Parts: sequence; C-alpha cells; structure tokens
Amino acid sequence: MTQTLKIAITRTNHGIGLDLPSYATAGSAGADLLAAIPDSHVIHPGKRALIPTGISIALPEGYEAQVRPRSGLALREGITCVNAPGTIDADYRGEVGVILINHGEEDFVVTRGMRIAQMLIAPVIQAEWDLVKELPETVRGAGGFGSTGTHG
Repeated sequence: MTQTLKIAITRTNHGIGLDLPSYATAGSAGADLLAAIPDSHVIHPGKRALIPTGISIALPEGYEAQVRPRSGLALREGITCVNAPGTIDADYRGEVGVILINHGEEDFVVTRGMRIAQMLIAPVIQAEWDLVKELPETVRGAGGFGSTGTHG
C-alpha cells in the first residue's frame, strides 16, 4: 500500500497556470515536474540548462526530494539530469530547478509545461560517524570498480 505525506507547495509567478507535480499512474513512484519557462528553450548537443519548475516546497524534517531523469527522454532524446539524482533538502525553500543535459545528437527543445523530470520523496537517515582503527573484514574487501566482473 502506498503511503502519503502532505507537503506544502507554492507557485512562483512563472509557474502560474501549470499543473502541480503529479503522478502519471497509481503505481508511479515519481511525480512529474514541468518546465516553467515562458516559451521554449533549446539545449544543444553536449550542453546543459537549468530549467525552472515554477514551484517551491517545504519538506518535513527527515525527508528529501530526489530529482531524477525521465526514462523516455533519456532513451529517445538523450536528455538526462546532470546530477541525478539531485537532492532537495528539507530546509531548502527556493524554487525547484532541474539541470538537464543533452547527450543526444540533435538540438532538444524544452517547451512550457513539458514533463522534464520526476521527483521522489524519500526518508533521510543521517549517519553518526564512529571512528575506528580498522573496518571488519569481508570476502570482497577493498575490491571495487569492476572487481566482481561483468558476467555471472
């Protein structure tokens, strides 16, 4: 069963007339974020742009919002988020922005109201660091960066 959490949200002036973030299906984990731009913005291949969403949120303490790419844009157009997932902290009150990059071969045109990313709400755990002289041993040890191979 899906849990819900009430989150305060405001619109910026350039977000007026756009829908609030919404879930495309009953089983969606991420709510779609829309481009709150006046008309359109071209992102050339290899370039990036900060696209405003027209919203600001007040997350409850103990939660974060993660901004992630939309898989369809990534597959079809090569459009993704530079810092995926981007984190919105509970104490941030500015406008939510999405940093898009064009990894495709053609110009990509972002238009007003376009679904450009998705936002997931997640609980946060802050670590309490325990400085020790040695870490416990494991079978893997310090092996990383492909040390387990690419095939089963």
